[in-house]
Amino acid sequence: MDFLNNYMNTVVRVTEMLNLIQIEQTTQELKKLREDSGRVFVLGMGGSAANASHMVNDLRKICGIDAYAPTDNISEFSATCNDDGLGAYFPRWLETSKISNKDAIFVLSVGGGNRELNVSMELVGAIEVAKKSGAQILGIVGRDGGETLKNSSNVVLVPTIISTLDTPLVESFQAVIWHAIVFHPVLKLKPSKWESIVEQ
Repeated sequence: MDFLNNYMNTVVRVTEMLNLIQIEQTTQELKKLREDSGRVFVLGMGGSAANASHMVNDLRKICGIDAYAPTDNISEFSATCNDDGLGAYFPRWLETSKISNKDAIFVLSVGGGNRELNVSMELVGAIEVAKKSGAQILGIVGRDGGETLKNSSNVVLVPTIISTLDTPLVESFQAVIWHAIVFHPVLKLKPSKWESIVEQ
């Protein structure tokens, strides 16, 4: 029970330390992007790729935002990585999609990408393409924020309490935070199913 008590206590501490002003700012940026008919490309690898797919569903279905997760196309992803190596896919996908200054990338990552450590180079390359196109860089990341936080002030940082729990907590809080964003009254356009059901 010691581990579980420690884990759940850490969840509470992370929640208390979240920067709500930053989450509000990210929400407002997405509202402005929708008003300007921009697109959001949600980028994640590993568990964050699964979160990206879920977040795209919510942005489209609940908020009416034109959103995409490049990792949803496993054929294109695996073909590009097989032919050109890991790190080539996100940049190529964004360039093919003609990302512009009306659009944004939304990075979901435990570390935010790190060029020096050669970690999450797909994200590092995507950030470079976003910067060249003038697209916004948004995200929910952990640890020191990596390349994502270095290149944008519109990134929510999940604080580290216990470094050995970074991955489960950051990936869990990605879901907590993006759900807070998509259910925010300034973004939510359509009712979600269970909340719309009135029990008899």
